Amino acid sequence: MQKNREVKNMVYSFRGGIHPGTHADPGYKAATNTKPIEKLALPDEVILPVSMHIGAPAKPIVSVGDTVDLGQPIAEAGGFVSAPVHATVSGKVKAVEPRLHPNGSKVLSVVIENDGEDRLHESVHPYDFASMSNEERIECIRSAGIVGHGGATFPTHVKIQSGIGKCDTVIINAAECEPYITSDHRLLLERPEEVIGGLKMLADIMGVQTAIIAIEENKSDTFPGIEKLIADDPRLKLYPLKCKYPQGAEKQLINACTGREVPSGKLPADAGCAVFNVDTAGAVYRRFTTGMPVIRRIVTVSGSAVAEPKNLEVRIGTQVEKLIDACGGFKEAPNKLLMGGPMMGVAQFSLEIPIFKGTNAFLCFAGEEDKRVADPQCIRCGKCINACPMHLLPVYMNVYGKKGDLDNAVECGMMDCIECGSCAYVCPARIPLVAQFRLTKGKIQAKRMADKAKADAEKAKAEADKAAAEKK
Repeated sequence: MQKNREVKNMVYSFRGGIHPGTHADPGYKAATNTKPIEKLALPDEVILPVSMHIGAPAKPIVSVGDTVDLGQPIAEAGGFVSAPVHATVSGKVKAVEPRLHPNGSKVLSVVIENDGEDRLHESVHPYDFASMSNEERIECIRSAGIVGHGGATFPTHVKIQSGIGKCDTVIINAAECEPYITSDHRLLLERPEEVIGGLKMLADIMGVQTAIIAIEENKSDTFPGIEKLIADDPRLKLYPLKCKYPQGAEKQLINACTGREVPSGKLPADAGCAVFNVDTAGAVYRRFTTGMPVIRRIVTVSGSAVAEPKNLEVRIGTQVEKLIDACGGFKEAPNKLLMGGPMMGVAQFSLEIPIFKGTNAFLCFAGEEDKRVADPQCIRCGKCINACPMHLLPVYMNVYGKKGDLDNAVECGMMDCIECGSCAYVCPARIPLVAQFRLTKGKIQAKRMADKAKADAEKAKAEADKAAAEKK
């Protein structure tokens, strides 16, 4: 066993969670976990939404008719918590208009007609990481449009800046605990130098002495390559993790790796940790070594409706139908489409949506894989409570949510729910618990905003009344 592999009881697991899959196929990953990454042919056009991240939408800086090059900025960040967008092909701007987005709405997008030349923009060039100041490194990451590639899409430069001085540990989240998804697994097998190179850079930028790559044991075929790459750096550790969902959720991962708990309502930095996705680390490495901003994703295309499931390297902005075509189309009509995994993915109604920065999988299910109950009734079995990794009470959260009792819903920990879907997975009645929780959370947020607006208005009125009284 290598000196950099840590095997401690605390790194293995956390309380709660579930084990989706079958004995023969744990995690339903067998369809793609041995499939090498294939490069998808470049599309005739790409659709690039200005909202591919958490935070303010980016602002287009190109117009219809403009010629753009690969890697050229086409939309600038709309605020501190935002990220720029870059051309993922060279060609001509065909439209700047609302187009279908994976969030279910139409979002302002830049549409580029591909000229097939992949002509590099002048801004794409390697950077000398060692000679740069920390401020320059962070700006380089910001200008590359790097966000969390695990699905959350939080701008990486913001996470870094808010964590410097607070964090003593960097963790690369390589759990990939969601069923069906194998894109990170293949990256670790085929391009581990990008991930570990990015981890070293992130550790340097954040000034930490502990940098962990945490990988579930069902991906042990990646261990030899990782161990070889981390052997010369005592800061770097490989933590094998027990296979359990949601092992890759930030709070559960931090608890498994360090024994620490992220306080309610707080961020990982408050527990001294910064967590980054496998491909986010790779994007950081590629930015400094090649100069390329975020232009592509590795996407697992799988599910019972897909003729030939694959892991595809795809230019951001490519429509999903191109991926399905590359996988041989559908072998039977799908009854459910998901952007992301089956536990936390977002249901889709069209194949015309583009791949965006947060896409790691697209799943298509047919037959009995999408089971529903017409009138689900809770039998108070308590399985949801045992499965909840956040130690909450889903059975009561559901009741309060349905009744619109927001105060009691909050008291039960509604806002601490990570929407992992473990409760819904084990529910024998197949109650759509997560859907109810998302709806209730939205109502709570709306109420808080309304209460704040009311308080601000009352304060402003009081101040105006006081000023008027003083003038008399």
